[in-house]
Amino acid sequence: MQLVIVESPAKAKTIEKYLGSDYRVLASYGHVRDLPPKDGSVDPDDQFAMTWENYADKSKQLKAITDLAKTADRLILATDPDREGEAISWHVREVLRARKALPKEVERVTFNAITKATVTEAMKNPRELDDDLIDAYRARRALDYLVGFTLSPVLWRKLPGAKSAGRVQSVSLRLIVQREREIDVFKPQEYWSVTAEMEHDGTAFQARLTQFEGAKLDRLSIGNEGDALRAKQAVLDGNFSVQSVETKPAGRNPPPPFTTSTLQQEASRKLGFSADHTMRIAQGLYEDGAITYMRTDGVQMDGSAISAARLAVANRFDASYVPDKPRQYQSKAKNAQEAHEAIRPTDFSKDKAGGGDHARLYDLIFKRALASQMASARMERTTVEMADGTGRNILRATGQVVLFPGYLALYEEGADDTQDEDARRLPRMKEGDAPAKKKVDAEQHFTQPPPRFSEASLVKRMEELGIGRPSTYASIIKTLKDRAYVRIEKNRFFAEESGRLVTAFLERFFEKYVGYDYTAELEEELDDVSGGRAQWQSVLDAFWRDFKPRTNEVMEQQPSAITAELDTFLAPYLFPAKADGGDPRLCPNCGEGQLALRGGKFGAFIACSNYPECKYTRRFAQPGGEAEGDTGPSTLGVDPETNLPVERKSGRFGPYIQIGEGEARKMASIPKDIGELDLEWALKLLSLPRTIGVHPETGEPITAAIGRYGPYLKHAGKYARLTSTADVFETGMNAAVVKLAEAAAGGGRQQRGAQAPLKVLGNHPRTEAEIKLMEGRYGPYVTDGTTNATLPKSIEKDQLTLEEAASLIDARAAAAPATKKKKAPAKKPAAKKAPAAKDGEAKPAAAKKAPAKKAPAKKAAPKKAAPKKKAAAE
Repeated sequence: MQLVIVESPAKAKTIEKYLGSDYRVLASYGHVRDLPPKDGSVDPDDQFAMTWENYADKSKQLKAITDLAKTADRLILATDPDREGEAISWHVREVLRARKALPKEVERVTFNAITKATVTEAMKNPRELDDDLIDAYRARRALDYLVGFTLSPVLWRKLPGAKSAGRVQSVSLRLIVQREREIDVFKPQEYWSVTAEMEHDGTAFQARLTQFEGAKLDRLSIGNEGDALRAKQAVLDGNFSVQSVETKPAGRNPPPPFTTSTLQQEASRKLGFSADHTMRIAQGLYEDGAITYMRTDGVQMDGSAISAARLAVANRFDASYVPDKPRQYQSKAKNAQEAHEAIRPTDFSKDKAGGGDHARLYDLIFKRALASQMASARMERTTVEMADGTGRNILRATGQVVLFPGYLALYEEGADDTQDEDARRLPRMKEGDAPAKKKVDAEQHFTQPPPRFSEASLVKRMEELGIGRPSTYASIIKTLKDRAYVRIEKNRFFAEESGRLVTAFLERFFEKYVGYDYTAELEEELDDVSGGRAQWQSVLDAFWRDFKPRTNEVMEQQPSAITAELDTFLAPYLFPAKADGGDPRLCPNCGEGQLALRGGKFGAFIACSNYPECKYTRRFAQPGGEAEGDTGPSTLGVDPETNLPVERKSGRFGPYIQIGEGEARKMASIPKDIGELDLEWALKLLSLPRTIGVHPETGEPITAAIGRYGPYLKHAGKYARLTSTADVFETGMNAAVVKLAEAAAGGGRQQRGAQAPLKVLGNHPRTEAEIKLMEGRYGPYVTDGTTNATLPKSIEKDQLTLEEAASLIDARAAAAPATKKKKAPAKKPAAKKAPAAKDGEAKPAAAKKAPAKKAPAKKAAPKKAAPKKKAAAE
């Protein structure tokens, strides 16, 4: 028996159908082990030895792999054809070696598409694991660990509220923050444009004033309304005729097929997908065999694919759309992935795959790959200048005429933040023609700051700078959002205050390590490792030699000294210049003290130098912070029952009200939906929970209150949600009983029995059996009562058609029946967990075998120690 290991169960299921009965295919479900998130997992003093630990949730799968490996004659590692895939194969091999379950014959195969021909051909050409790729993986993983677990504790100690820093994450964040700074200091400048709406031979076009009273105009030449109106009047009064027509032939070549980064960019522009969503959808298409591997920097296609694409072009259009020679592309990426072929369909005769987002992304990939082998577009770029009778005022119109669309008939690449006047269409004109003037406009404009990054433009910029790798961009962007360092509005990145603060800290104290050039150079060194041109431990040693002393130096500094440095560094943002020339640091509360950045238990804030006399504060980079300043506790009034003052305060989690002090005090958070807070509202909130009455059936009290997740009802340990704060005080007994009953009915488990179909699709077009769409334990499936067929990831259940369902059932019925597995013997008591293995070492024999004597029941296996905080990988 030959054991094949892949990453995903969907991939395993597909591949097992292509191989003979002598093969068993199991999934590792991605990585099976990693560096434990605690100090000491990488030891710089022992040549960067690494201690690896198996993922706890992979124990069942690792046991299945181990059990089969013990009886296998050959182990075939068929994980993805890139660095991460090589690493997964290496981890699986090392785990089996430590368990003494490694077959004598171990081979590695790679394929960039899950089709029968590709997989079977790959099996004929095995190789050994690539040590250079494995070393490059270890170097990257160690670097990310060392940065995360060395730099993040510095942040936590010296910058309360900061969550983490990462080797690539922090540099990417710096890009977003720097763009925000450019926007902050941008001074808009007024300018005016004068345009004429014209028409010739029934075709409308627009012309712009480029010369006024003999002077050439650039974009900012007309700077006020008076000059603009004077220029507008001159155009209205003039009789313009064509003075010159300049026509130049132009051509546009098709873009290459997608790489990982260009797919993320184009899916963001055209489909509105995030990078993370794009990669998930592409993974599903790959596992269903619809496209080639989607993590790649390569732009070329296999020769047979090029031939298939050219044939598909000829069939879809005609021979004129097929170039004389096949197009060949060269990658410009600084970091070349190991999976060299571009992303393309596995079958160019198939122009559709999947449903919903899968279908939309496949359509994009199909058209881009097909267009890459189409003829160039041929155009004429035309510039027409029209002068009035004086010759001192000139209008210019530019545009293009498409003579032959070529690849544009199928696909046109999207663009970020560009407006192309040349793309406008112009009528054919000749010297002496006098186009009709329909309308003249003078329009006010202001210069615009550089646009904030979209996901597409951020990925593009990271790739241009050589920061990170395309395969990691999606996870980097997700980390920045999860850490709340950035937010997205209208598909644009905005830097949050917390992102500004952590970036300022790193730029001030770790400037070298968030430098774009340094990060790119380090990426190139890691690529040298993967290419066998550098030794991985030497690269790590050179990094660590400078990085560790710098972190020690910063750790020794007092937090107050660091805050003072950041106060100066962030002054232009925290205390922008006032329009009246006043002191931007003057306290708005007391009018005497100076404002400055301070650090507290819960994070940074702005405070007055006259504290404690002046209690003015303004939060900065804290969750729940308010834009306005807090002048300290304010008294809302006096409680008539206790005669104690009721105060409004601000805390770590936002504003709250308090009555009394010490252990006898009562506090309540201030909901956002109550409008203006007054004494009446404060006393009502402090009185909670409110007892509505006794339930008529149980005799138990029903109470209303506000909890962590909002307003709710409670009765006999059961809960029901309320919609607003007002409901807490207004809901009566009848309404409360109904709401609790509805919540109980909706929260109960579904009764066992015949499951209702999600949808009845209709009768099978060939067998007449009724086909139903069902929800199963492992996802949706279709059935005709005899045969069940699981829906591929690329077909969304809401988009499933009757024909697609019938085809799935036919394909499943035609396949050989699955072999039933023998029931596994009862599990023996788990052996005591052995220490995690260091990189490259097998576990000692004594550590692997469980003692014969049963351990006392009260001594449970030691739990994995949870780290205080987990640092981001990148």
